[in-house]
Amino acid sequence: MYHIFVNDKPIILTTEIKPEKGFKNYLLSTVNIGKVIKELNSTSLKEIRLISKKEDKLISKFLKKLPNVIAGGGKVINDDGETLFIYRNDKWDLPKGKAENKETIEETALREVEEETGVLGLSITKPIKTTYHIFKRNGKHKIKVTYWFEMKTSYKGKLRPQKNEGITKVQWLDKAQSQSALQNSYANIRFLI
Repeated sequence: MYHIFVNDKPIILTTEIKPEKGFKNYLLSTVNIGKVIKELNSTSLKEIRLISKKEDKLISKFLKKLPNVIAGGGKVINDDGETLFIYRNDKWDLPKGKAENKETIEETALREVEEETGVLGLSITKPIKTTYHIFKRNGKHKIKVTYWFEMKTSYKGKLRPQKNEGITKVQWLDKAQSQSALQNSYANIRFLI
């Protein structure tokens, strides 16, 4: 099962057919993805489920329906157990960004976290979930596939928000502050954490 977010509503890729109650079922192979996006944005539906027979083919079939943007990001933990958050577009988020030429996804994630926050001395401890969300640029829908990594650092220096990326704040948040920030975040970030 996969969750692809359109704003805060999910498109769920699954092999299970359930009776429709607050959501709709469509066949993944024949669905018009533009109509699904419009339906999620303009109705009270809580989600849409796209059904296919083979679990191992769900995401690859879906990713063929829209142009893909590949990104890497980090859930960074410091020596005090705090998590690094950025504030952009009036929401709390985790640092992430698009892959550049010939970079590995790990290199992308490390570079983007450093660029967006000013935090140095990052190391990846493990890969965590991959998130998917649909966005619109220049009148066209695309899907952002973000590969996330848990990272650690002992950095104690100044945090520097990357203003030209619209980031206005960078902060270390403890568990309680993180939970509060997630109330004003994106569904895919809540899903990740």
